[in-house]
Amino acid sequence: MHGRTVGSAEQRGEILEVRGPDGAPPYLVRFADGHEGLVYPGPDCEVQAHAD
Repeated sequence: MHGRTVGSAEQRGEILEVRGPDGAPPYLVRFADGHEGLVYPGPDCEVQAHAD
């Protein structure tokens, strides 16, 4: 997720669980600092497939 304001750091996380139907949000995400939360991706968010 890109920072919303000037000077805000980007956050990276891993989708642990998809809670919406057919792969739709919300997503349960674990962020790099260890906290977890539900995310509804907006325009400041990029979702990338994990390279195996």
